[in-house]
Formats: sequence, structure tokens, C-alpha cells
Amino acid sequence: MTAFRAWLIVILSTVGVYTAVVVGDYGLNLFPYFFGDMAKLGWPGQFNLDFMFMLSLSGLWVAWRNGFSGAGLALGMLAFFLGAPFLSGYLLYLLAQTKGDLRAVLLGDARASAR
Repeated sequence: MTAFRAWLIVILSTVGVYTAVVVGDYGLNLFPYFFGDMAKLGWPGQFNLDFMFMLSLSGLWVAWRNGFSGAGLALGMLAFFLGAPFLSGYLLYLLAQTKGDLRAVLLGDARASAR
């Protein structure tokens, strides 16, 4: 579990620093680059499309884990739009909250205790 937590911290810090540099150089205008590459039907666009679907799965899992409540839907949107930094921070939070119980992390407290 320690290695997993360390990996989440590496993801959070690396993507955070990289994003800060890119925002400093290009600003927050991500969408023309992201969707422009998809419109060109090349490998960068294929990667972006694949990544967008992975983000959607992340967002759906977060919303489902929280019972599709209002807070769960909001967290799911954050997972979709903020990507790996959000998800790694969220998982670190859940690991601390559940004392490392992966069943509770993945399913949520209600589903984990129901089995």
C-alpha cells in the first residue's frame, strides 16, 4: 500500500508541475489543441480521444461510488475535467479515510459493508 500511495503522490506532483509549466507557456486555452488534434484524425488525436474516454470512466466511477448524489456528480465532473491530479488526490484521501481498505475505496462504505 505504501508503494501505491507513493505512486499517487508522484502522479499528483509530476502532472501538477508539468501542467503549471504548460499553462505558463500556453495559457488555459486547452480545447483548441485537444479537439484540434482529434479533428486531424492523427495519432495525437487518437490519444486524446482514448484519454477523454478514460476520463469519462474515471468520472463515472467517482459518481457511481458516491451513489450519483449531487456531491457524487460534482466529484465525477471534477474527475473528468481535472484528470490524474484529481483522481490521485481523491484516492489518497479515500485511502486515508478508509485506513487502506481497498474494498471500501473501490466500492464506497455502504457497498463494502453490505457484503
